[in-house]
Amino acid sequence: MATKQGWASFVAQISQEPPRLLPAEDWKRLTPFERDLYDEARQDYHSALLLVATPDIKKVIHTGTKLVINNRGKQLGCRGLIVSGASGTGKSTSITQLGKKFQIELERRSPGVSDRIPVVYVVVPPDATPKMLATEMAIFLGLPVAPRDSPQSIAHTVASVMRRVGTGMVLVDEIHRLDLTTRQGKNASDQLKYFFDTISATFVYAGLDLDENGMFSGVRGRQIAGRFIPVNTSPFTHRTTQDKQDWAKLVAAMEHALRLHRHQPGSLVEQAGYLHDRTGGMIGSLDQLIHEAANDAITDGTEKITKKHLDAVILDVAAQAQFTPPRPRRAGPQ
Repeated sequence: MATKQGWASFVAQISQEPPRLLPAEDWKRLTPFERDLYDEARQDYHSALLLVATPDIKKVIHTGTKLVINNRGKQLGCRGLIVSGASGTGKSTSITQLGKKFQIELERRSPGVSDRIPVVYVVVPPDATPKMLATEMAIFLGLPVAPRDSPQSIAHTVASVMRRVGTGMVLVDEIHRLDLTTRQGKNASDQLKYFFDTISATFVYAGLDLDENGMFSGVRGRQIAGRFIPVNTSPFTHRTTQDKQDWAKLVAAMEHALRLHRHQPGSLVEQAGYLHDRTGGMIGSLDQLIHEAANDAITDGTEKITKKHLDAVILDVAAQAQFTPPRPRRAGPQ
């Protein structure tokens, strides 16, 4: 999505239609080749990230939409949005959905403008320099960059083009890669501030645990803190009745989307506690767990997710590290 063509394709995507489950008799009559194609279509569908509007995603979109309205027409005093949280809590999903919503609504209000680029999305490179950041934006816009070009000339060109094409939102992902304790990181932060000050757009940053990595400390950190509204994403907790209800709704939404012939609706909701234990409440880990188990159920022909399928899925390191399997029960006296 870090090019205008890729972003345009993302915005144009309509929610994927789930494959139709064949009636039992038609399913049984499939030839081996037809069955392979049918199973592959269902597995591809499961493997695609199925967006679920979690409370955090809703909050990011709601807060960002309000900021866009408040920033309209302002030359000074604009505010940005900064989204911070652990890996797997939906930060990138949230900001890209916000950008998609912004662009769709803008194009609906004023259709037929061919040379407009409403949203720019960039990912901060590791050890980013001012030139690297400006180059990432130039690449998104499709602008040529020569090795001899200075950071200032690239930045000026990028800012000029973004004003000309009506860019109204700039999404900057992986912002935690800016180390404000180093000279290079400070200079890269200053480059972003230049864009913030010279382009009439709502800036949205997203990164890992920004409070912990010094993003808001020092002179530049205090500047960011004074200009950006924070929204934190976090894993689902499972302590209160409301927590458990929210988690169960998320599980139910994912379960409803499955395309399996013998799966019993509600069977995953009954295991909501176990699913939370396995994933630590991380939506990314839950997505992987359910959909990988579903695809295994297609492969082995059971067509329903069992505890055995769920236990067999190997999750990310963070999810694995926080999970303590229950001790097996001791057999009683014979």
